[in-house]
Amino acid sequence: MSNETVRIQLEPLSAVVEVPRGASLISALSANGVEFPCGGTGLCGGCSVRVLGGSLPITDSDLTVFSSGELEAGWRLACQARAEMPLILECGQWEMDVLTDNSGLTGGSKSGLGIAIDLGTTTIAAQMLDMATGNVLAVETMLNPQASFGSDVMSRIQAALSGADLTSVVRLALQQMITRLAGGREQEIAEVVLVGNTVMHHLFSGLSVEPLSQVPFHSPHLGVQRFKARELGWQLPADCSIRFERCLGGFVGSDILAGIVSVGMARAETLIALVDLGTNGEIAIGNRDGIVCASTAAGPAFEAGSIRMGMRAATGAISRVSQSGAEICATVIGDVEARGICGSGLVDAVAVGLESGQILSSGRIADGTKLLKVKDPVVLYQSDVRELQLAKGAIASGFRLLLKRLGTSAADLQCIYLAGAFGNYVRIESAIGIGLIEAPRNLIHAAGNTALRGAKILLLSADEPTLPTIEHVSLAADPGFQDEYANCMTFREVAGVV
Repeated sequence: MSNETVRIQLEPLSAVVEVPRGASLISALSANGVEFPCGGTGLCGGCSVRVLGGSLPITDSDLTVFSSGELEAGWRLACQARAEMPLILECGQWEMDVLTDNSGLTGGSKSGLGIAIDLGTTTIAAQMLDMATGNVLAVETMLNPQASFGSDVMSRIQAALSGADLTSVVRLALQQMITRLAGGREQEIAEVVLVGNTVMHHLFSGLSVEPLSQVPFHSPHLGVQRFKARELGWQLPADCSIRFERCLGGFVGSDILAGIVSVGMARAETLIALVDLGTNGEIAIGNRDGIVCASTAAGPAFEAGSIRMGMRAATGAISRVSQSGAEICATVIGDVEARGICGSGLVDAVAVGLESGQILSSGRIADGTKLLKVKDPVVLYQSDVRELQLAKGAIASGFRLLLKRLGTSAADLQCIYLAGAFGNYVRIESAIGIGLIEAPRNLIHAAGNTALRGAKILLLSADEPTLPTIEHVSLAADPGFQDEYANCMTFREVAGVV
């Protein structure tokens, strides 16, 4: 490879990067927020870019993913491309916001500066607090740089088992975040608390993810992981306390522990539910007398990762769909031409399709075309509806089984909190409409980033929080899971729709 560099301009990100001539585009683009959902294998089409200036040769993978018209328009897979000349590229995924927590907290007996970090599979959110007052002093967000190894935890696990170093890359990114947060006050930072799912916990901590790669997905290293700054290569005081909070089970991480703390489940007299809707959907139900939790393999549909025209909640994504008379109305983020559809738009579109009779309770698109037009040029395919059925079936069946475990029903719940980015933006009426959440509307509330808020509570607490017994339930081992899952796959029937 030549030592000469070439210039790449990324639109609409208004970013310019320099890369060695002949280098793969993966590193440069992932550093600017472009995800590679399948880890760069060229199979998923999620890293699409359009060549606006310069040229990229058409690869065999491009021929598989794109139509002749799309190839002629300049669309290519970034993961298969190398920079041989200056390029101007339109990034198909565009920009996105990262969900933070703006709520204030009361300080305690601690002093100095503290940092709370929600290390998500897709996004990272961090805040610096004055621990004496509880005031948030600075906020930083970014996309997880591990995304170049795949968008879901199983892809990350396989990459790590194949020898990729996913530990150093995320530790370096967090060091850079902390430097920006501190703004020259690094030596005042006394404590750092991290939360995240079990795979993020293991990868950050340098623990083997091999136990999480196969049934029964049990790991012997779920406990709190503590570090010194020098171990991580972080420029912080030698006595700074750094810890990654404990996980609750194989795929129920400290982000759910933080969520339980955030919504006050451990102090509640009546039953509360917390549902984190993502690729690995996590559910916790309980009160001060005890809590049960589980993970469900919902798949990437809620983040539109498995949807033909799916994209993240970013500029150009359809985020809301409604019906006015016979017309489907769609809202596009950024008020630009529709480019794709994100998770909240997908749930809306299917809910509208069910209500209008365009989609049957079986999930079949009624007119036989296997297409549901949303907003030109965006359509839903029959396979997209099936993907959503799989995801909603996983969540709904997991919820039902945990309620059965407690010997109760949704009628006994005081509140259901929807957590995370998707839970914050999905329209609750649509979630009910497709049977994703089976409860009265007045019980369901978007709770924002409960992981980050919980991490801040844990950071400010002088003592470990008092928690009841938390039981991790393996749904796959439940003899009734398969039947319940099959029952939850269908959509609810709408009156007047056959």
